[in-house]
Amino acid sequence: MGKHVQMQEDHVDIEVQGSITRARGEKTIYPTTGEEEESSAPPTAVPYMELPLSKKRRSWMVPLFVAANVVVFFVTMVVNDCPKHSGTPSKCIPRFLGRLSFQPLKENPLFGPSSSTLEKMGGLEWSKVVQQHQGWRLIACIWLHAGVVHILANMLGLVFIGLRLEQEFGFLKISILYLLSGFGGSLLSALFIQNSISVGASGALFGLLGAMLSELLTNWTIYASKCAALGTLIFIIVINLAVGVLPHVDNFAHIGGFMSGFLLGFVFLVRPQFGWVNRKKCPQGYELDSAVKSKHNAYQYALWLMALILLIVGYTVGLVVLLRGVNANDRCSWCHYLSCVPTGKWSCRNKAVYCLQIFITVLCCSHHKVPAI
Repeated sequence: MGKHVQMQEDHVDIEVQGSITRARGEKTIYPTTGEEEESSAPPTAVPYMELPLSKKRRSWMVPLFVAANVVVFFVTMVVNDCPKHSGTPSKCIPRFLGRLSFQPLKENPLFGPSSSTLEKMGGLEWSKVVQQHQGWRLIACIWLHAGVVHILANMLGLVFIGLRLEQEFGFLKISILYLLSGFGGSLLSALFIQNSISVGASGALFGLLGAMLSELLTNWTIYASKCAALGTLIFIIVINLAVGVLPHVDNFAHIGGFMSGFLLGFVFLVRPQFGWVNRKKCPQGYELDSAVKSKHNAYQYALWLMALILLIVGYTVGLVVLLRGVNANDRCSWCHYLSCVPTGKWSCRNKAVYCLQIFITVLCCSHHKVPAI
């Protein structure tokens, strides 16, 4: 019949090309749940990462993970017990906190524990993983933080990125994405940084950021203002990676986490086509004339397959190379510049006691852009 029907249900506007007819095809039937309006326009794109409140899921992962990080930091400070283990109790700050007081600022300017405590609690150290077979440190290190400043920066990033992603895609997908991204960041870090301890959750946070980018790309056709959203995402990515070239910042964890999350986004964050969603919304007893026969586009399936293969190959090769004790810097003479660029103000040759995985939070208030990262 060639008419176009617009249905409004649960505050979600869906424009359908085709016709909704009786099963016997006698007359055109207009649903009583929406406004009747003829339109020749294609399905309306939605703002990037913008769904009605009725469609958003309850967030469980982000509060749980934030609480877990805070608890782990508290336990770390209890184990640290600066007055007892520092040798100079008078230099612990502030002294009234007792065993929860921080190390002297000259030792740890981030208001946190000593490097030996971080190592004891599971900080990522190459020799422990390779020579003592403590592979659990690849995951444990993403729950540790070097100080109050460090954990505040990373938890703000987790709240601003994680909440929106979890509301859109659910607890299970984003939890898996977070943990696998953190693992990928730790893996790349261990391959390149072998003389320092690395701690922090920003490898996992960069994974969420990478997943936002791949989610935008793989679902490109359904979004409005996508060029603005893409520009915002790229700007935030560049800013955060640029911070990683400072001394004592583990940019390899950032890069590894970002690459993992970028590929995982093609696997976990694929949205169905408009026509497929419209089929689900069609009232029972009616037929929807539509050319959409598949839930996803062909290019989405291709990206899903390629990303899955790259993830499996990347993790497998990385683990094999790491456990063989290979120093990746010997195979890539320039790669160390990705984590630290020497200038007249600092040198990258000094041996760092520990490296930070730290994330910079940037707020974007416009509704058609990335909400907050």
